[in-house]
This record gives sequence, structure tokens and C-alpha cells, in this order.
Amino acid sequence: MNLPSAVFVAASFCLLGAAAGALAADNMKAFPPAEEGMTRLVLKLPKQEDESAFKVELLVGKVVETDAANRYFFGGEIEEQNVEGWGFPKYVVSELGPMAGTLMAVDPNAPKVERFITLGGEPTLIRYNSRLPVVVYVPEGAEVRYRVWAAGEEMGPVEEG
Repeated sequence: MNLPSAVFVAASFCLLGAAAGALAADNMKAFPPAEEGMTRLVLKLPKQEDESAFKVELLVGKVVETDAANRYFFGGEIEEQNVEGWGFPKYVVSELGPMAGTLMAVDPNAPKVERFITLGGEPTLIRYNSRLPVVVYVPEGAEVRYRVWAAGEEMGPVEEG
């Protein structure tokens, strides 16, 4: 490769890297700031070799002091909405409803524990996509945590029946 070609290739890679960074910053312009009483939280996922083999579980809740024996949850749901004009997904929890739980008898002298209590219902699993931020709008005081789920390599057959 001659010197002008090498310089062109190096410059092209630099421009591509700068464009990727600018694209990530531009993507955040699509997401409006949080409305009053809400917080906008942003998750940037690392690139994976095969992102179709992964899912992201979003867990919305807050740390609450409870007994250690009962299971608790908050009312509410994570709603997927489209960012108008961009087509990007955003996730909105409009309210963290009342906390409910099981009613097992507990020793009144037992110490309370701090636990992260989440929304009830089925888990919210979303597509893994490192090219776009995962943007979640929640009521002030709520937290968002996440887990990455990975598919195993092995696939099993399904029998006719």
C-alpha cells in the first residue's frame, strides 16, 4: 500500500470512529428530558458479538425497609413507547403504585431489612441493542436496575405430539 492510500485508510477509520461517537450523542437528542416529577435514566450496553443471543431485563422499584419473610411488589407497569419522529423505543413507568405483598405472620421483634422491591407481574425483557441507549422514564425516587440474559449454545428438538 502506498503512503497516500495508507493515510486515506487511517483518516477514514478516524472519521468512522468520530461519526460513531457523534451518532451516539445524536441518539440522545431523540429522547426528551423528563417531565416534572419524573427522572430519565439511561443504560448504555456494551457491544456483544451476537446481540440476538441476549435480552435485557428491566427492573423498576425502590429500596424499602420490610420484614425478611414476606414477598412484596409495587403496582405499575413498564410501557414501551415510540419516540415520535425517530422510531426509537423508550420505556415509561407513569407511577409506582401502592406496595402489596404476602401476609405471612412475622415476629414483631424481628429486625427489618432493606430490600429492592420491584414492580409486580411478568419480567420486562427487551431486545439487546448496544447501538441505542435504553432510556427509561420513572417517577422521582424510583430506581431502575437491569440484568442481561444470555441464550445457551445448545438447542433441543421439540417432539411431535
